[in-house]
Amino acid sequence: MPVMSMFAPASLLRHAGITVAACLLIAAALTALGQGLWDVNLAYSLAIGLISWLSIDLLRLRWRESDQIPWPRGMRGMAVVPLGIAAGLVLGNPLGSLYVQQFHPELPAAGRPSLWLPFAITMATSIAMSWGFYVVGKSRHLQMQAEQAQRQAAEARLSLLQAQLEPHMLFNTLANLRVLIASDAPRAEQMLDHLIAYLRATLAGSRSGTHSLASEFALLTDYLALMQIRMGDRLTYSLTLPADLAGLPVPPLLLQPLVENSIRHGLEPQLAGGHIAVQAGMLDDSHLLLSVHDNGLGLPVLPGQPPSGSGFGLQQIRERLASRYGSAARFDLTADSAGGTRACLVLPLKPQP
Repeated sequence: MPVMSMFAPASLLRHAGITVAACLLIAAALTALGQGLWDVNLAYSLAIGLISWLSIDLLRLRWRESDQIPWPRGMRGMAVVPLGIAAGLVLGNPLGSLYVQQFHPELPAAGRPSLWLPFAITMATSIAMSWGFYVVGKSRHLQMQAEQAQRQAAEARLSLLQAQLEPHMLFNTLANLRVLIASDAPRAEQMLDHLIAYLRATLAGSRSGTHSLASEFALLTDYLALMQIRMGDRLTYSLTLPADLAGLPVPPLLLQPLVENSIRHGLEPQLAGGHIAVQAGMLDDSHLLLSVHDNGLGLPVLPGQPPSGSGFGLQQIRERLASRYGSAARFDLTADSAGGTRACLVLPLKPQP
């Protein structure tokens, strides 16, 4: 079963370690109470305890109804612990007796642990440990559900972001396209080609959780080409993507809001326009660095406070990074001393679990 192959090794080893520790404590307690020899108590405790634990865990994994819920439901769930205890007593007691015969043949029958004491200890310990395993597993299941809900909410907010950003750009582009059709048909055709490519890439990106960095830069190329046709000589840009980074996976439409922000707030209000540089590189062996730099008006800076971007698009980027990478990713927005704004994204090469 897939569940057994993916889930069993880690959980079985963890539960086995806990069971062995419990058996050691039980053997020590029985010995301290004068209930036989240490090694004999340990032999019985390990034989009964390990068989009970293994039976309970294997039945639990075999009968579980879902990959996410760590315990079977209904009558099967109620039968798991009694069946495991019965298996431990039936198979464990003979193993304990075999140990006594091999290593303590001189030990009289009165010196061996009685049946009722292992039975009571096994039942109490198995019930307590099974309940503990169930509670831990249930809490992990609830945590996974909460994390999944957060990811779904982040993706829903991404869709909302796209719904707000794309019509603004689309309406402006169509208005410019209408003018160009009458005055400059070749440029209008070029603008229409870029618009089609951009919309196609945007649609494909919105349907997937990640795409390659090359796809992200291709989308930016079409978007910036559209903006350049609209703004003319007031907009220049450069895109720098090393070939060895082109295949790295990134969330779709991660850089477009940053470029949109640079144009709308940095370059368009500036009479001379300006330049946008988008670069990808490695910060270190395990982190990708993406930057969007413009020489526009820059961010408003209050005395004694660092520049900050609180727009909807920038907030969405922060939330998406937190949802996908946790604290391993970073988003910095800074104002250059010479004017303009630099947005930097630091992403781990491997997403956090």
